[in-house]
Amino acid sequence: MNIGRRDLICGLGGLAVGGAVLGLGGAEAKAAGQTQQAVGRFDQVGGAFGWTPHKLDPKECAKVAYEGYWHKGFGCGFGSFYAIVGLMGEKYGAPYNQFPFAMLEANKGGISDWGTICGALYGAASSFSLFWSRKEVRPMVNELFRWYEVTKLPVYNPGDAAQGFKGEQPMSASDSVLCHISVSKWCYENKIEADSKQRSERCGRLTADTASKAAEIINAKIEQGKDFKSAFPMQKSVTYCGECHMTKGNDANWA
Repeated sequence: MNIGRRDLICGLGGLAVGGAVLGLGGAEAKAAGQTQQAVGRFDQVGGAFGWTPHKLDPKECAKVAYEGYWHKGFGCGFGSFYAIVGLMGEKYGAPYNQFPFAMLEANKGGISDWGTICGALYGAASSFSLFWSRKEVRPMVNELFRWYEVTKLPVYNPGDAAQGFKGEQPMSASDSVLCHISVSKWCYENKIEADSKQRSERCGRLTADTASKAAEIINAKIEQGKDFKSAFPMQKSVTYCGECHMTKGNDANWA
């Protein structure tokens, strides 16, 4: 089932009425526009984490994420999330194509310009949780976040399709998952203004890299199931905090 990306991006806002479509299960929602009501408060049609994940081409995800970053200025969170869930919608229809994707704009600028978590990471991590619960998602997020911290980015180059700045971009490792630190460090090291088109281009390409990595992780998770393990060790500062905040029998008592 193929659905045009332009139709999907531009027309989805009105489909998610009353929140009912967010709970649509795969088998129950094959009919376009069909909505169902959950039984009780906090219940979801199809159950929690009830959507079925599908393998994606990381290279295709990168291209879509880059385009999504620039679409209406919705930014990094929208781009990375759409490159996964939206692409599933283009290929498989409901329930994926009925998500109100524009809500991911809130992640722009480290969540509404607060400079906190990188929106591209938030969008990708959120997509994981449509399919798997926290216990299974944790190693997936560990893999994605630690990769982001230690990898010199951006790698992706759209070539002549660049929308902000054409040509090679300098690369650096952020050593942080925070938007403010990631952007500031890159700008400082390369003497580039944070409000420049070149910086925006950097974030667009980084969004592509993040979506590509997220797709690789999803593909591996589908293949390996509960045996999936992160190839990157958790950052020492995180494990150090966990010595107090994480106790036996309670994996994360800070939440």
